[in-house]
Amino acid sequence: MITGQIIQGSIDDLHTITRTDFCVYDLEGLTVASTFEPEDLSRNFVEAFAASPADSQVIGRYHLLKIFDEGEIAYVLVAAGAGDDVYMVAKIAVSQIQTLIVAYKERFDRNNFFQNLMMDNLLLVDIYNRAKKLHIDVNVKRVVFLIEALIERDNSAMEVLKGLFSTQSGDYLTAIDEKNIILIKNVEEANDYDSLMDIAKSVVDIINTEAMLKVRVSFGTMVNELKDVSKSYKEAKMALDVGKIFYAEKDVISYGTLGIGRLIYQLPENLCHIFIQEIFKDGEAFSIDEETLTTVNKFFDNNLNVSETSRQLFVHRNTLVYRLEKLEKATGLDVRTFDDALTFKIALMVENYIKYLASEN
Repeated sequence: MITGQIIQGSIDDLHTITRTDFCVYDLEGLTVASTFEPEDLSRNFVEAFAASPADSQVIGRYHLLKIFDEGEIAYVLVAAGAGDDVYMVAKIAVSQIQTLIVAYKERFDRNNFFQNLMMDNLLLVDIYNRAKKLHIDVNVKRVVFLIEALIERDNSAMEVLKGLFSTQSGDYLTAIDEKNIILIKNVEEANDYDSLMDIAKSVVDIINTEAMLKVRVSFGTMVNELKDVSKSYKEAKMALDVGKIFYAEKDVISYGTLGIGRLIYQLPENLCHIFIQEIFKDGEAFSIDEETLTTVNKFFDNNLNVSETSRQLFVHRNTLVYRLEKLEKATGLDVRTFDDALTFKIALMVENYIKYLASEN
């Protein structure tokens, strides 16, 4: 239901333009919003008018009109002043408030619809029936973005996003909680996932600049039908979770780039512990010093290229080889070979996943 604050803003604007005073009552005769206090109009008059079959009535110097919501009376508007001009202004006020009621109800219904859609709480027939009622195109290419603030936010991030994405262009925004916002984006003009990555990066940059808020953004795959939006949402949610574990340094992560992290994320915890114990007896791999781990990670980043890695670390080639041999002695894995490098990389990721699970419990 529309709030009294919204109605107050509407009649304040009309009062400024027309110099006519208004008061809006609920069906019990209580004031919802007003620009004046009609002291000589009793609450009983308002209640009696609300119960009458008439849509409008003149009582002394006041015009009383009913405001409807889907055929049912919702409020009573009182306009002060005599004459047809005041009556016409009052009719305009009624029309504006009724339009606002419809707009805000539709906005709420759309939020409710998309939240239920993403949670798979709707039958297929309900999806199409409600989409038609809410004027939502069912055959538009869409993708779901999740925007997570790294600290609890106020409404600034949402306000920034509303300025970027509008329902007129087929985009829909809804807040999950104090830290998370969902953007269902119309991407008919996006030809590839590079375009989606650009959108995500622009969201991060603009919120950081305008709302002074650091956020992490994830997104799922593009879907061609409304019924598949839940699939894109689940992918975006998984991308956000997996990104926190394995790609914490990234502020944008897509479902399509999760790689082996997505596989590890779906493994049972006991299987992860067994794997670590089989590969590294007594957890030896994780007693390695930070310098060696930094070195091997840079080595992986450079596709096992010794020369390029030593150049980027500003160390002699022999120093790099010494560090890698030191790692081999500690773990039994020679990361200069592909198979051992792959095993060690997976082991590091599995260990991060185990730590994440421990922190969640």
